[in-house]
Amino acid sequence: MTDVVLWVIIGALLLLGLAGTIVPFVPGTPLIVVAALVHAIAYDWAPIGWGRLLILSALTALGYVVAQLASGAGARRAGGSSWAVVGAILGGVVGIFFGIPGLLLGPPVGAIAGELLRGGDVATSVRTGLAAFTGMLAGAVANLALAVMMIGLFLWWVARG
Repeated sequence: MTDVVLWVIIGALLLLGLAGTIVPFVPGTPLIVVAALVHAIAYDWAPIGWGRLLILSALTALGYVVAQLASGAGARRAGGSSWAVVGAILGGVVGIFFGIPGLLLGPPVGAIAGELLRGGDVATSVRTGLAAFTGMLAGAVANLALAVMMIGLFLWWVARG
C-alpha cells in the first residue's frame, strides 16, 4: 500500500473521529486511536508505539468519563440533590438506547425525575434538568477539545519522527 493511500485512510479516520465527538453514534475519539494504530502498524511502530497509543487511549477514556459526568455536575451546580445527579447520569446511559432524542433528553429528564423522586418542587426540578442539559453540552465541548488535542499530539509525534 502506498503512503498516499495510507495517509488518506488515516486522515479519513482522524476526520471521522473529530466529527464523531459531535455526531451521535459515531465513535469519535476511538477512531482517532484506530488512526494512530493504523499508522503504527503501517510504519513499523515508529514513531507511534504502545506508549503513545496508551496515552491516546487514556485520553479517550477521559473523554467518555467527562461526557457522562458533566450532566450530573451541571445538575449539582444548579442546586440539585444527589438524586438529580444520579438521575442525570442514569438518564444519559438509558438515553443511548433511544437514539438522538434519548441522547439529548436523557440527562435532563433523568435529573428532573431524580429531583422529583426526592420530593423536590417542580421549578427546582426543571432548573436542575436544564442545568444537566447545559452540563451535557459542556461535556461535549470538552470531548471535542480532547479530540483536537489527540489529533494534535498524533500529528506532532509523526512530524517529529
